[in-house]
Amino acid sequence: MNLNTVERVPLGELCIKIGSGSTPRGGATIYVDNGTALIRSQNVYNSMFSTTGLVYITESIAEKMIGVSVEVDDVLLNITGSVARCCRVPNEVLPARVNQHVTIIRTDKGLLHPSYLANFLVSPHMQAKMLSWAGSGGTRKALTKGMIEDFEIPLPPLETQKRIAEVFSAYEDLIENNRRRIALLEAVTLELYKEWFVRFRYPGHDQVPLINGIPKGWEFKRIVDLAEIIMGQSPKSEFYNMEGEGLPFHQGVSNFGFRYLIHRTYCTKPIRLSQPGDILFSVRAPVGRMNLTDNKIIIGRGLSAMRSRTGNQSFLFYQLKVFFFKEDMVGGGSIFTAVTKKQLENQKMLLPPKHLVDQFEDFASQIDKQIKLLTQSSVMLVKSHGLLLPKLMNRELIV
Repeated sequence: MNLNTVERVPLGELCIKIGSGSTPRGGATIYVDNGTALIRSQNVYNSMFSTTGLVYITESIAEKMIGVSVEVDDVLLNITGSVARCCRVPNEVLPARVNQHVTIIRTDKGLLHPSYLANFLVSPHMQAKMLSWAGSGGTRKALTKGMIEDFEIPLPPLETQKRIAEVFSAYEDLIENNRRRIALLEAVTLELYKEWFVRFRYPGHDQVPLINGIPKGWEFKRIVDLAEIIMGQSPKSEFYNMEGEGLPFHQGVSNFGFRYLIHRTYCTKPIRLSQPGDILFSVRAPVGRMNLTDNKIIIGRGLSAMRSRTGNQSFLFYQLKVFFFKEDMVGGGSIFTAVTKKQLENQKMLLPPKHLVDQFEDFASQIDKQIKLLTQSSVMLVKSHGLLLPKLMNRELIV
């Protein structure tokens, strides 16, 4: 069986549903702590589903969205924003709905195995094709239902599809294990931050009096006093490319990863640069979403880059994460669809004494190193996973 000789069938002929969702009115104000999950593009990564940022809606709202219900074994595909990212839905997030940036692909299981399809869609060949179809550079990227229905899927016998899916399951298990470990490490560190700096149960807290509800010696500082802030500025789209020429370019959250950026677009005209280790902070809707960069990159108008003035980058990351605890909410209060440099600089955050910041930094920076290593491992697994399908299809590897 060769990839070039196996029958290819339009995806629309192999599915019982292909359709995107919708977003309820009210934005972040309609989300609840428990209910039906609303899956957004930020939850969908290649071969991995992230529960970070997963939100919930009430049963009454979910009932109105019954037409975009997600079922067991559905394949999720981002059609705008972080376009082309794809994974299967994990059973533990069901019941769920999807918003308008995500398409549900429900295969006819007598013809097309869901895991085989998901793995085909994340292969380098299909990722490149989807990104090309969706548009590149400065244009808004989008995949339409018609495009998806026309995807030509190599269709080996169902038993062969199942065996190929079984081979991939080992990769998927490793990637999922890394994701769970990263989520646990971040949750532990975030909880420690809240225990010390929100609930004020830090080492020696019983020896420090509260003045107006704040520990003595603590003070409010503007973000600009705590961090250097570089606001992005977008070069003209004629300098963008997808061939890796120049430096990676980001101007929004489209290619935010679980914690580190995913590079797809490059630029040969640097205007505003962000350095390795910087915190990338979204200044346009969704305001407050964060990622880290491990490379020197060019940043456009939708992002700012932040670095601690005292070298306490891990402390700053968790401080910002708690302060901007919901997307588009500034300081836990007002809702912003965008923030200016002045508005961002003037947000005030509580600064503990240096010895407490240093203690937290010592702990959190070690955790963050572990998260970075796990992230790098997952990136390599996804790359290996994506290169495996053509070898299986061309019988370079036998299943």
